[in-house]
Amino acid sequence: MTKTSALIRHSAALALTGLLALASAQAADAPHPAEKRAVNLPPPAELSYTIQAKQSGLELKGQGLVKWTHSKTTYSVTTETRAMLLGKILETSSEGQIDGFGLAPERFVEKRLRRDPSTTTFNREQNKITFTQSADSFPLQGGEQDRTGITWQLVAVARANAAHMTTNSEWNFFVAGPRDAEQWSFKVVGREKIRTAQGETEAVHVFRAPPPDNQGQKLDIWLAPSMEWYPVKLRFTDPDGDYIEQVLDSLKKTN
Repeated sequence: MTKTSALIRHSAALALTGLLALASAQAADAPHPAEKRAVNLPPPAELSYTIQAKQSGLELKGQGLVKWTHSKTTYSVTTETRAMLLGKILETSSEGQIDGFGLAPERFVEKRLRRDPSTTTFNREQNKITFTQSADSFPLQGGEQDRTGITWQLVAVARANAAHMTTNSEWNFFVAGPRDAEQWSFKVVGREKIRTAQGETEAVHVFRAPPPDNQGQKLDIWLAPSMEWYPVKLRFTDPDGDYIEQVLDSLKKTN
C-alpha cells in the first residue's frame, strides 16, 4: 500500500468516525419518543366483554377476556377474542417489568386467526426493539409500549393524572406493533355515559387517530373513573370500515 492510499484510507476512517459521532449526538439531542409521567397501576382484574364486529364484510358477535395482573416489579396482560362460529380470532399478550415510566414490556405476542404468531421483543441488554415479522429495529430509550400493554399504561397514567384528563388534552406514547413502532397520540374527547352490563357509568372518552398521512387503525377507549379507570368500552376501526367494538360485560378483581 502506498503512503498516499494509506493516507486516504486513514482520512476516510476519521471522516466516518466523525459522522458516527455526529449522528450519535443528534440522536441524543432528539426528543424522547415517550413522556415520563406519574403512574398509578389499577388493581389486577379479569374483564369480560361482549363483542360486536365487522370483519371482511361479515357481521360477527363474540366474547372477549382480558386478564391484567401485576406485582410491585412485574406485569402481565393477556387478551382473548372469540367470535361465534369462528372460535378464537385473536390472542395477544404483553409482559415485562415495571419501572419509572410505568409498564416496561419485554415481549409482545399477537396471534390472529389462520396466521402464525408474531413476537415483538424489547431487548433491554441491547437497547432495541426487534420483530419476528420484519427486519426493522428501534432504539429503546425508556417508556416504549406495545399494542396490548398501551391500554393499561394509559389507565395507569389517567389514574395518576386524573385532574389533567380534560377535554382536548393530549397524551403521547411510543408504541410497537407486530412489525414496527410509531408515536401514538391520544386526545381526550370528553365525558360520556356508557351503558354496560354493570349499569350506566360516566366514562372519559379517549381517541387515538393515526397521523394524516397514515391509513392505520383508529382506537377509541372509554375509561370509567368510578371503576378504577378500567376500560369499559373499546372500539378499533380499520380504514376500510371494519371494526371491533367491545363493551364490558363483567369485572372481577383478582388481588
